[in-house]
Amino acid sequence: MPEAEVVYSDVKLARGKKRANEAVTTSTDSTYSEIKILKTQPSTAELSEDPQQAVVRKGSKVTSERVVLVVLSVLLAAALCFTTFEIIKTNKKVKYLEDDKMKCDNNLTETLSKIKPCSTVQPTCPVPKVIDDPCYKCEEGWEQHGGKCYYFSTSKSSWEQSRDECRAKRGELVKIDSIEEQRFLERKLRDVMTDYEDKFWIGLTDSAVEGRWVWVDRSPLHQSLTFWSNNEPDNWNGTHEEHPDGEDCARMGEKGGADDLKCWFDAFCSKPHRSICEKAGVRGKFKKVCD
Repeated sequence: MPEAEVVYSDVKLARGKKRANEAVTTSTDSTYSEIKILKTQPSTAELSEDPQQAVVRKGSKVTSERVVLVVLSVLLAAALCFTTFEIIKTNKKVKYLEDDKMKCDNNLTETLSKIKPCSTVQPTCPVPKVIDDPCYKCEEGWEQHGGKCYYFSTSKSSWEQSRDECRAKRGELVKIDSIEEQRFLERKLRDVMTDYEDKFWIGLTDSAVEGRWVWVDRSPLHQSLTFWSNNEPDNWNGTHEEHPDGEDCARMGEKGGADDLKCWFDAFCSKPHRSICEKAGVRGKFKKVCD
């Protein structure tokens, strides 16, 4: 402060004079004391401050705090309003979704009521005799056995005509490859034969070379898999003029049954008989059948 500096200069001057005159010492000390008092006393500006201005400054501080409180209150109110708005908006969405779900449920119930009941149907397959035995299915009118499908005709035709009919059905006159297959066919024919002569053509012939019997696939007949009845084949030719080539085609069936499975007979190929067709089975699949 300016006043303090002036006094301080006076002090230095007074202290310089002390060496010349001890009497002045008392005066100098007194002056230093006055300086200390001056420095500790409030400044002239502070003393001259108007009390009203102090009140104004204090009021300004209070007003700032109120402004802050008001701003915070406004922000809190805005946040509450926004939250309330979002809650109302969410509730409306929930209500809309509930109504929409109810409509969907009603439509589903109505649609299900119009759908006809369905059931799972298994294709014609025997109970498997071995584990993992594949299941095959056959077309309507064909009977499944051992992975093959068999057709037992109801009409009578010559051997050649019967073979053509089997081919038209995408099959062939039956070729017997095992004792099991012979057993199945022999038992089946017991049920479908109407009389002793109601026999069935099979795919075996010796029309190319007499006595050399071959299947329709040109494979030779194995002697270990022959099921000729007693004294068969006999190649009976009746009257030589009518059947000069003799009996060159094979037929099978024994109405009363053949316990030894031997029920093959040779016959004139032109004689009308029923026949047995066969073809490979198709792997069966489950399917849904609706009423």
